[in-house]
Amino acid sequence: MKGDKRAPRPSPKGARSKGGGGKPVMAAVADRPGRPRRRWWPWLLAFVIGMAVVLEVYGPALHGPFLLDDSYLPFARPGADETPLRLWIIGPRPLLMFTYWLNFQWSHLDTFSYHLVNVLLHVMNGWLVFAIVSRILAKLETDVWRRRVLAAFGAALFLLHPLQTEAVAYVASRSETLSIFLAYLAFAVFLWRPRDEISWLRSGAILVLLGAASTTKEHTLALAAVLALTDYFWNPGFSLRGVWRNWRLYIPLIAVATAGGVFVVAVLKQSNSAGFHVRGVTWTQYFFTECRAIWIYLGKFLLPIHQNLDYTGSFAISRSLTDHGAVFGMLALVIVSVAAWLYRRRFPLASFGWFVFLFLLAPTSSFVPIQDPLVERRLYLPFIGLVFVVLEFLRRWRATRQVLVAVLVLIVGTEAWASWQRNQLWGDRIAMWQDTVNKSPQSVRPRFQLAKAYFDLGRLGEAVDQYAKAAQIERPRSDLLADWGIALAYEGRNDEALEKLQQALAREHSAYIYSQIAMVDGRSGRYAEALAALAAAEKKNPRLDLIYYYRGVVYYKQGDKARALAEFRQGLANDPFSTTLRDAIHALDQQTGSQ
Repeated sequence: MKGDKRAPRPSPKGARSKGGGGKPVMAAVADRPGRPRRRWWPWLLAFVIGMAVVLEVYGPALHGPFLLDDSYLPFARPGADETPLRLWIIGPRPLLMFTYWLNFQWSHLDTFSYHLVNVLLHVMNGWLVFAIVSRILAKLETDVWRRRVLAAFGAALFLLHPLQTEAVAYVASRSETLSIFLAYLAFAVFLWRPRDEISWLRSGAILVLLGAASTTKEHTLALAAVLALTDYFWNPGFSLRGVWRNWRLYIPLIAVATAGGVFVVAVLKQSNSAGFHVRGVTWTQYFFTECRAIWIYLGKFLLPIHQNLDYTGSFAISRSLTDHGAVFGMLALVIVSVAAWLYRRRFPLASFGWFVFLFLLAPTSSFVPIQDPLVERRLYLPFIGLVFVVLEFLRRWRATRQVLVAVLVLIVGTEAWASWQRNQLWGDRIAMWQDTVNKSPQSVRPRFQLAKAYFDLGRLGEAVDQYAKAAQIERPRSDLLADWGIALAYEGRNDEALEKLQQALAREHSAYIYSQIAMVDGRSGRYAEALAALAAAEKKNPRLDLIYYYRGVVYYKQGDKARALAEFRQGLANDPFSTTLRDAIHALDQQTGSQ
């Protein structure tokens, strides 16, 4: 920009305006005599436009299906409509489950409302990014127009970047969008204070918000380190004095973080997918792997191509420091981190952003093993750190206003188009899993999920084909064999179905597999064998509703409607939420009444 000089470095006493009376830059600017009163309508208009753009970009996914872990959430369980609220919110994430309860009351299993809430949270997170970035930029950038344009670009990048689609379009990832909303709100409350020293009231508000965020998803506890980092960098600037002066926050925050750490450890002990007991990977192997994964995240941030819902088949574990080049990834992280620290005064925004990125990514990408070593939605929380790095270079670019705006609009438009394309897949279950299979052909999970999607749509031949291909990749587990057998049974290939179900039973003696064997025997007219399989299932789990349903069906086919009805009612007594048994009783009652 003409006449624009290089932005000044933060002074030891903080970036303050002349004549500001010792107030921070933002407060000093707001108090200038004769400054016109701020209008509210441009902000409302910007919010409406932003909302419209984001809804358009995520529109293809708004009616998208439930995927993966969505089927394990409370709204997908049998009898969800009769489950009281207190049972929904019992557990480590009560606020998150409460939002699902609200969705279920509104639309039951219609996915639109679930996706819409995720998108609305995403929009609010974008506005919080704007508020946070604006406040940090005020420490460095005195040109109000330029500051607002850069902050708006940072928020737009957060809202429309294709890497964000998994965190927003995946219903189960509301744990990301909701927890980050609370965490970013705590960060904004922390930054937008009238004085350098924080008050008790504001400290309390931050602690409450951070506590709510960490009980929505545990990784947001990392924000505590970011708050201290922020005080070191900007209050007054590269000095521990800024941290010590806010002891009102940090002393209780240490207690909260300690309690949160104990809570996280307790959660990890009960988890099969995260913690130090994850099968097949040690904490050192996971660390070596994440030294590579972080660079994959950075690469996809710069060039978001070849996105994948499941990287397990295309991103291998580093079993040693030299395996798959992990040592180079680790050395690169050390070099960049040392450079960021050494040049923190010359490039304060980039240095700050780099460490924010690492701190916020650390809970999922450091030493604690997680079943999936590379997942795109994990970038949602630390994304703001990369925004700061980008803005460091943009604020130093001496371009005219017209050129700057044109370039930023082009970047945002390109990102929005790419996100819209990605959301086309999130709106189509078959397309999403076919895309994932194409990108991870040696991964079992995508083929398994594609087979289930075909089965649910009645495309049995294609489902059987995908189950067979999945079984060729690695030794199939019992759940794959069981679903494969069921697909064969529905296709009328009962003998092959029994073979697969017997293979599944050899791997896992479960009541469910026994019940499916009984189902196939019953379809083949082998009623004695079906009843024997159901008796074995009842010994394993007498509360499984399918036992009484299939037994009742066998008695019905044998002409004994009274015993069939008795079985249905006994099963419903054991499991009052079983819609399968309730529908069977209703149908049999209607049939008996009509006769």
